[in-house]
Amino acid sequence: MNRSNGPEGISLYIHLPFCESLCIYCGCNKKITTNHKVEEEYLQTILQEWGMYLKMMDSPPVIRELHLGGGTPTFFSPDNLNRLVSGLLEKAIVGPDHSFSIEGHPNNTTREHLDVLYGLGFRRISYGVQDLDPEVQRAIHRLQSFENLRRATEDARSVGFTSVNFDLIYGLPLQTIGGLARTIRECLTLDPDRIAFYSYGHTPWLNCAQRLIDENSLPDAERKIALYVRGKEILTRAGYANIGMDHFALPKDELYKAWKDGTLHRNFMGYTTQTSEILVGLGVSSISDAGTALVQNDKTLGGYYRSVQSGELAVRKGYFLNEEDQVFRRHILDIACKGYTNLGPICSSQLLEWTLPRLRELERDGLVRLDAGGVKLTEAGWPFLRYVCKAFDLHLLRAAEAVI
Repeated sequence: MNRSNGPEGISLYIHLPFCESLCIYCGCNKKITTNHKVEEEYLQTILQEWGMYLKMMDSPPVIRELHLGGGTPTFFSPDNLNRLVSGLLEKAIVGPDHSFSIEGHPNNTTREHLDVLYGLGFRRISYGVQDLDPEVQRAIHRLQSFENLRRATEDARSVGFTSVNFDLIYGLPLQTIGGLARTIRECLTLDPDRIAFYSYGHTPWLNCAQRLIDENSLPDAERKIALYVRGKEILTRAGYANIGMDHFALPKDELYKAWKDGTLHRNFMGYTTQTSEILVGLGVSSISDAGTALVQNDKTLGGYYRSVQSGELAVRKGYFLNEEDQVFRRHILDIACKGYTNLGPICSSQLLEWTLPRLRELERDGLVRLDAGGVKLTEAGWPFLRYVCKAFDLHLLRAAEAVI
């Protein structure tokens, strides 16, 4: 951890898993409770875990990026969020160009939350909207009004937040093209700086709550594509640019500017303007990234508590990246953030055997262009960015070959 005080600094991700109600579409690691007494123990355990990481560093870390994710981070009271973030920063240095962000629920994000967060240096907030159609909301057990979204958005801007993002999802049960179009148009009246337009992933074998969804109410593949196309059409006409996986941003937004000048970066927190090599994840199920290794914390709350409270890191699994992994990871990041990557001589045999055959298939479909130097996404290829990235995932390709 001797790079902790280097020029690039580090990123911090804090997973706050508690929610008051169950949204049955959600695949995040969460704990449903209305008992807010759970805040105290979790807060203390996070700070204890951070203390263990600080002991590994040879100097106070420079925090370039901090993100509070969930769960529902605004489940925590403003006072407890203040205690948490203040405790994290107490023995650290806040970078001059830092980026602090939080995920908020329109129903429970208060003006007091926003005042406290702004005072701590937060300038970005993302609200989970998903869909504003009442029938869809009932089908996914996420009831929230447009009025709550407007209040939360206006409060954030009046406090001083400079970037407001809305999360929308296509492919939800009972969703129609007309209903989704109305949701997007209503959201656009609030002028969000960014919109994350996610595809719903129905994986009931992994997420038990999704078993409550009537699969007959889900759109088929053709309808789901039509939902995306309609949504993208409305966003594009409104001036939003598709800057990468699922993300649309206005030209005034810093992510758009980073995308245009080629400095956009992506980590486990999503797209960012920060390029720190080290990401420390705190909390249950959080992932940390040291550049050459990845580790994940215990996914169970009880296991996480037992480890940290006994003085041990809650890491349960990890992976060291070899040279091949690091080269292909760079290709994936370049495609995801810039839309192109240069195919150099390193690992050329693996590129020839595994990647180029897939890229040629994508080129025949009009999704990429290949030349002597590398591969570039076409305009038609941006919506299929994930599929292009998969051409560089050697672990996935080899596993699929082994099954065949």
